[in-house]
Parts: sequence; C-alpha cells; structure tokens
Amino acid sequence: MHSQAREYEEASRSGRKQSARSMQNRTGSSAGPMMVGPNFRVGKKIGCGNFGELRLGKNLYNNEHVAVKCVSIDLKKTVEHSQEQGCESLPMSAEGIPNVYYFGPSAKNNALVMELLGPSLEDLFDICDRKFTLKTVLMIAIQLISRMEFVHSKHLIYRDVKPENFLIGRQSTNKQHIIHIIDFGLAKEYIDSETHKHIPYREHKSLTGTARYMSINTHLGKEQSRRDDLEALGHMFMYFLRGSLPWQGLKADTLKERYQKIGDTKRATPIEVLCENFPEEFAQYLRYVRRLDFFETPDYDYLRRLFTDLMYQKSYECDWNFDWVGRQSTPVPIPSQDPIGPSKTNEGAPGRHHPQPKKSKQRPHEVLNSNNGDVNTEDNNDMGQHSTLQLSKDRQEEDNSETKCCFFRRRKKKKTTR
Repeated sequence: MHSQAREYEEASRSGRKQSARSMQNRTGSSAGPMMVGPNFRVGKKIGCGNFGELRLGKNLYNNEHVAVKCVSIDLKKTVEHSQEQGCESLPMSAEGIPNVYYFGPSAKNNALVMELLGPSLEDLFDICDRKFTLKTVLMIAIQLISRMEFVHSKHLIYRDVKPENFLIGRQSTNKQHIIHIIDFGLAKEYIDSETHKHIPYREHKSLTGTARYMSINTHLGKEQSRRDDLEALGHMFMYFLRGSLPWQGLKADTLKERYQKIGDTKRATPIEVLCENFPEEFAQYLRYVRRLDFFETPDYDYLRRLFTDLMYQKSYECDWNFDWVGRQSTPVPIPSQDPIGPSKTNEGAPGRHHPQPKKSKQRPHEVLNSNNGDVNTEDNNDMGQHSTLQLSKDRQEEDNSETKCCFFRRRKKKKTTR
C-alpha cells in the first residue's frame, strides 16, 4: 500500500495525471481498503446525507485521523466542489478554519479529506439541556464575529449560518475551545474576482441558507451581503439564550408557505420583544446589523466590543470555560487499535451512539438544501447533522424542514438565439 502511495505521488509530481488517476481508481476499487489520494485510507461510515456519505479516514503518512466526504462523481454540482473552492482562499493556518488535505476523484466518487473535528454547537446545545448561559453565548459570539470577519476578509459571504455548521475541536487536541466554521457549500464571492468591485444589489433572489436563522432581507428575496451573515448570527445567539425562536414550529401546507410565515413572523417580532429579559447589547447588535447598507463594511470591532464590555460588566472571565466543558462524554474515541476498516453498521466511532436518521417524505416543492448546494427534494438525512463527528438528535419533520432547507424559486431559462 505504501509503495502504491509513493508511486502515485511520483506520478503526480512528474505530471502524469492520467496514470495517477487511473492508479487511484484501481486502488479504490480493489479488494483491499479504499484509498483516497496518495495516502488517505478510508474506513467506517460516520454519517450520510442526500449527496453521499462521511467516513472516518487515516493519513497513512502520520497516522492522524481525518474526515472523508464522498459523493458520486456523476453529480454535476456537489457541495465538495463548492467547499474546495471556498476553502482554497482560506489559509489552512487560520484559527477556526478546518484544514483541507485533499480534494479529487477516488474510484466512482469525488472525495474531500479534511480535519476531523468534534461536536457541533447544536450537539452541545442538546448536552446543555437546550439552554446556554449568558457567559457561554458571549464567548460564542466573540469567536463567531471574528470567524465571520475573517471569511468576509477573503471576499466571501457564508450564507449558511446555523449551529450545525460550527464545530469545536476534538477534546484530544488543543483546539477543543476553538469554534470552527465548516461547510462552504453555499459560500459566494461578494467581491467580483475580475472587476474587484462589490457585487450589484439585486432583488427577486431565491432563498439560500437556513430559514430559521436567515436575515429578513433574505426572506424578501434581496441579494445577500456581509450584513446578512451577521444578522443570521444574531438570530442564532438569541436561539441559544432563549432556547427557541418565535418563528419555530409554524404550521403550513407547503414549504413555500412555511418559509413565508417564518419571514412574516421575523418582521412582525420587534427586536425588543425578541431580546426581552436579556442584556440590551443583543438588541443593539441586531439593530446595528439590520440597519447596515448592502454595500457597507460592518464595524466588527464595535460588535465584538458590545460583548467583551458586557463580559467585563458581568465580571466574567473569558476563559473559554463553556457550559459543555465537563458535561461531554469521553473525547471522540480514536482507540489504540486501528479503527479503519469495513463498517457493517451505520455507527460512528466506537463508544459514541449515532441515532439512525429518519427517512423523510419528499415534498412536491423543490428546495435549495443548505448542505447540498444543489436543487433537491427535502431530505432529513442532511449531512449537516453529521458533519465530521456530530451527534445531533433527530428533530420533528416540520422542524427539520424549516431549519435545513429553503424554498427555491424556479427561473425561466432564457431562449438563446443562434
């Protein structure tokens, strides 16, 4: 196996891409363990979604464990391609940005190999009985404002804020206090790479993101910019403080009607009511980001200062001692024996229980799945619940539909004249 890996690497360096690719395909389809790239061995499945599956992997050069996302190579547009493009412009050494080690074809799949992380904020929210203390939310806010500022500094808007897309590092590493941002499948450049100018303001856009947290302007069909990422973060902060948001659990006959109701309820809920019984700084945050102009550069320092000053007033120490510290089960278990091998069940790493995802009924309306990045019917088997080693609980069908997908308006294709 090592000789094959070395041979593949030499072929790649010498420019013989075709022979390297065919060698890689032969390796992946052989009777032995499946390989991705020159040195990543693929093992047990730890998650699945409507685009493919997530597997545990190992770097044979240094024995480090990684996460491998696999998707059919036949798909025209995959989340991995979008992620690879989005992550290309993000330095691997940046804090809170997971390392991407490889992206390319493997047998009949495309594969994205990335850093293996710990549970998501949604998982940790469950561990903490679905309420975070003020101190924990403030520390989350301080980190995520910085994380979003960094993404924006690379001329990208994220467009998919939700707790499932923010993961802490594994307990076995020194990154367990760092919140990472993952899944750039819906990220988009807001600075045109050719003209170096801000993208133009547009209306009648399809809904892109996660309905529960997206900005009011996104519901109204307005082109997203930096302000929308920050407003979505504000909604997520209040979700953590309150335990739920006023627009959750709304009943409707169709997804389109439900998303319309979510947007209407957001607009009808005054910021003062949304933030009632919580420090004024959260209302100030939401008022500021909702007043931003489409082209305006947010004052990230001001937003961070709102929460750092509040921590000082409350005599909180920013020690990253979150509510979940000490309440988590054992660290993501990577046993001494090699866990890489064929998996007969849909379980994750040993010692951790992964609930079997429920199969959802397809709805007649098409949606833009925030984890797929392509037009698809709604599917509760969304990878967002299982990214790296996440353990999110199954939600009710109606709750899943409003938090994972958003309505996609069909556009008529322009007729081309020959």
